[in-house]
Amino acid sequence: MNTPPSFLSRVAIAIGSFFAILGNAPLAAQVSRLRAGEPLAADVPPREVRVEVPVEKIVETRIEVPVEKVVEKIVERRIEDTRPTAALQLLGLLQRQARFVDFVQEDVAAYSDAEIGAAARVVHAGCRQVLHSHFTLAPVRAEAEGSRITLAPGFDASAVRVSGNVLGQPPFTGTLAHRGWQATEVRLPELTDTQAARILAQAEVEL
Repeated sequence: MNTPPSFLSRVAIAIGSFFAILGNAPLAAQVSRLRAGEPLAADVPPREVRVEVPVEKIVETRIEVPVEKVVEKIVERRIEDTRPTAALQLLGLLQRQARFVDFVQEDVAAYSDAEIGAAARVVHAGCRQVLHSHFTLAPVRAEAEGSRITLAPGFDASAVRVSGNVLGQPPFTGTLAHRGWQATEVRLPELTDTQAARILAQAEVEL
């Protein structure tokens, strides 16, 4: 709140106002309205100004989506994806080319290291042939093993496994122990009978 001026200040204001009013007609008119009781502009509360903005009419549109049909398709697709046909097909290929199932199912405790090594060479050659014939493989990381690399925040945790003293949040800097492998292309033959894929090796009957 402003402090009212003193008596001497009021005398100086009155003398100055007297000569100012004599030389300024608009100022005299304002003083006249003020003396008539018209309030000062600073004492008048601001008026509320309402601005009407035209708003476009909202039109409701009803869209019907066949939810039941979509759900049925998704469920059917998931059932197909969970079938082990591809895994059984790969096991069948490894068995035919490398006798993989026979080798793994055999109890090798009674065999010598030389005998196991000789059999492992055959299995290794067959498994390698299957991989080269039906898959295209590539390293997950292009850097050489043993090199120092930095994993930035947001790195693909499904492609890179971090081990050792893992503290805090990425970026992580460490030594590349293994470059990893990823399949960039799969070329499994199409099956006309999916049930036949369960037969990894036919029983052999000699006549």
